[in-house]
Amino acid sequence: MNISGLGAKRITVLAGHYGSGKTNIAVNYAMALSENGKKVSIADLDIVNPYFRAKDTADILADMGIRMISSEYANSNVDTPAIPAEAYSIFADKSVYAVVDVGGDDRGALALGRYAPYLLEENNFEMLFVINKYRFLTADAQSTIEVMREIEGASGVRFTGIVNNSNLGEETTYDEVLASLDYAKEVSELTGLPIKMTTVRRELYGELNNEIKNLQPIGLYVRQSWLKQQEV
Repeated sequence: MNISGLGAKRITVLAGHYGSGKTNIAVNYAMALSENGKKVSIADLDIVNPYFRAKDTADILADMGIRMISSEYANSNVDTPAIPAEAYSIFADKSVYAVVDVGGDDRGALALGRYAPYLLEENNFEMLFVINKYRFLTADAQSTIEVMREIEGASGVRFTGIVNNSNLGEETTYDEVLASLDYAKEVSELTGLPIKMTTVRRELYGELNNEIKNLQPIGLYVRQSWLKQQEV
């Protein structure tokens, strides 16, 4: 991921519905910040869904000098709605660039709500809504925006931009990425939020780079168990 043209804020919050890929984006974004010489922390505030944990990549992040902040129960058989006290450090230490991964719905976004006053007071943050056309409950713009408003209401923070991460994991094709562009554009137009970037796995980047504005290549670090899954 190349963040040089993205104008990174000190704190970047990533939120979206289950399966949107927000945790994988958070991991890639934290790595990109670190590669650009930033002191980086990544905070896993996803207290709802234990299957999409940034802690899954803790060893990789540690090797890059990226501090991982998450519940001690993450990636275990116990998952309680507990936020570690050290999460407050990302607001206290202004020398750190922080990436925050928020839970997958309005309940998960409640965890962010306790930090909202710090975010709003400093006012040096992005709140990015990660969208995925190929998830059952966000397959159209209106449904996607409903999820977005629920997250905003629960967290007390408004989104500042959109990340189009429409994908089917390793099975994603060139055509499927292109087919998501009108969907992302409609979400953008209806909300007034800019599309900050479209993300694709690195293997597709070369094919699509000249087709899509602000395209970003990403690695798949977080397991996705829902490939091509139909929900009923």
